[in-house]
Amino acid sequence: MIELGAVCGRFQIFHNDHLQYVLAAKAKCRRLIVGITSPDKSVNPLEAADPNRALDEANPCTYYERMKMVESALLAAGVDRADFDIVPFPIGKPELMRFYIPVGTHLFVTILDEWGHCKTERLKDYGYDVEILWERHDKVISSSMIRRRITGDGDWAQFVPAATYDFVLSHGIAERIKQTGLRSAE
Repeated sequence: MIELGAVCGRFQIFHNDHLQYVLAAKAKCRRLIVGITSPDKSVNPLEAADPNRALDEANPCTYYERMKMVESALLAAGVDRADFDIVPFPIGKPELMRFYIPVGTHLFVTILDEWGHCKTERLKDYGYDVEILWERHDKVISSSMIRRRITGDGDWAQFVPAATYDFVLSHGIAERIKQTGLRSAE
């Protein structure tokens, strides 16, 4: 078993596939770092492989909100709080990652699209040991799909952990997404 592993994602609504990914990585290591990419606009540049990831409407949640969503979902899934940390993960400026992710940390990724390939190569280029957990091209759940459902008053509860659903509603995030979605549609 690996001593220290890490995963990363924007988690701009932490959903069930995100949870599956994080739990699969946790099963392979004693301690897991969950890195939240695009923690703020200064480290969220336009990416040719995924140009939408830098848009305001694709980033409705703050770093803190995403951290709390991830934390509450992992605790509800039975992961001991002593077994994981949540940190910023500036994939947009990988030269900064060493300040958040210790050198030598084993990184777990999934590949679902072109951005997954770019991210994997970028992490390898910066000297990280990267393990691909799976590569799929049949993305069923996406944060953008969930945000669209929220904006359109569609059903989205079944796509997210119950802890995420409760957090999004109790912290006014759904209303913020509706307002942002309505403005971007104008």
